[in-house]
Amino acid sequence: MQLDDLDFTDDLALLSQTQQQMQEKTISVAAASAAVGLNIHKAKSKIFRYNTACTNP
Repeated sequence: MQLDDLDFTDDLALLSQTQQQMQEKTISVAAASAAVGLNIHKAKSKIFRYNTACTNP
């Protein structure tokens, strides 16, 4: 079993294998959120990389 994302009461953790996959998920979440009047706050957002080479710091 593979997790695609983690949903919490007021937070969302997106999981991906590639930067492209993360970009696609972020765009999808942003569009779905905007449809109900919500938005992603960049200042409150974090990026965590685990066991990967950093190609764009």
